[in-house]
Amino acid sequence: VKKEKQNGNLKGVIVQLGGQTPLKLAKDLQEYGINILGTSSDAIDIAEDRDRFQKLLKELKLKQPKNGIAFSSDEACSIAKKIKFPVVIRPSYVLGGQAMNIVHDEEELLNFYSKATKVSGKNPVLIDKYIEDAIEVDVDSISDGDDVFVAGIMQHIEEAGIHSGDSACSLPPFSLDATTTKEIKRQTKILARKLNVIGLMNIQFAIKEDEIFILEVNPRASRTVPFVAKSTGVPIAKIASKVIAGKKLKEFNLAHIPLNYTSVKEAVFPFNKFPGVDTILGPEMKSTGEVMGIDKDFEGAFAKSQIAAGISLPLSGSVFISVKDRDKKSVIEPAKKLVDLGFHIIATKGTSEFLLSHGISLTTINKVKEGRPHIVDLIKDGKIQLIFNTTEGKQAISDSYALRREALNQRIPYYTTISGGIAATKAIERIKTGNLEVYPIQKYFKI
Repeated sequence: VKKEKQNGNLKGVIVQLGGQTPLKLAKDLQEYGINILGTSSDAIDIAEDRDRFQKLLKELKLKQPKNGIAFSSDEACSIAKKIKFPVVIRPSYVLGGQAMNIVHDEEELLNFYSKATKVSGKNPVLIDKYIEDAIEVDVDSISDGDDVFVAGIMQHIEEAGIHSGDSACSLPPFSLDATTTKEIKRQTKILARKLNVIGLMNIQFAIKEDEIFILEVNPRASRTVPFVAKSTGVPIAKIASKVIAGKKLKEFNLAHIPLNYTSVKEAVFPFNKFPGVDTILGPEMKSTGEVMGIDKDFEGAFAKSQIAAGISLPLSGSVFISVKDRDKKSVIEPAKKLVDLGFHIIATKGTSEFLLSHGISLTTINKVKEGRPHIVDLIKDGKIQLIFNTTEGKQAISDSYALRREALNQRIPYYTTISGGIAATKAIERIKTGNLEVYPIQKYFKI
């Protein structure tokens, strides 16, 4: 900043466009006498400070998951017992969901609490109730303090609990009804005004059985801003920067135009470069990049996003399915669809018995711990072309590690969430039954 001052009169610093790091510097900059342009450091602190944020939401009559703040492991255990497992544990003021985990019992909680305190330092550790099977939604908006423009509402394909940077997402949402979308916009606007946001704001919501919960509010640009701009043709970072510098939203004649096409953002992972890393997704971010697919419908856009991410979806062969009990009901429809598309289903005992009871023909195979021949043998022999594997709990995740790593070694597409598996099934059907056409991205804005 001192160096920049040598070049002329310094109006101030924009801290909204660099993620968490510049937000952490905002208070120090202000104390040094540097003007923070846009949203004030106090508003940033309200969004980051759990106590202040909770009071704000109560005042606005908005919901958030049950939660607590822990300054000791005993406090963490007490909070978890009160709000009931599973819970999400995370340090405050961190980047990329660092040291964040979903925990299912006290032993896991104590283990992850010690890791969280190393990252959190003097800041407290946050304990949130994990809302199972919830739909997660990301919203990016611009506010000038008076007017609020909701630039994009993105529905995550993976359920809540997967870090937003690791989840594929769709713009517009592919399964939310108009009433829910309208309420999300309303909550976004009242939060932006109450926080006196000047510039960009990102909110993450979780939706469970028509209830809308606020997971997080970031008074800054999110990683989804470039995706929203590419998907809609609206240069939101440029507009937000001008708003931060003093312009009003009315000057830009922004209008909400319904999109008659779909864009899907997909995360790209570096797992093949790290031999010991588990490929299962969770609250801590693992992706190192992202790609985008755009098409006239969700299925085509998702198929293109997989191709762009280097995932080669099979059009024939065998699909291995092994899912946790909670996902068994949801896997019936994609399993039936894959059989109709000419695939053969192979499943482990529990999943196999369930699918057979619903009239789906398949072959049963052993888990690794059940002895040979087991699923990893089939993967090594090239007899599996696609994998749906969902699991939870420390032991189950450990037991299924070998199959996820071997799938990676063999470059077999695998999905560790049921929602990802369903989307992949729809994409395969779209590829097999219709053409994936290629257009310049600008053409979609004119369709």
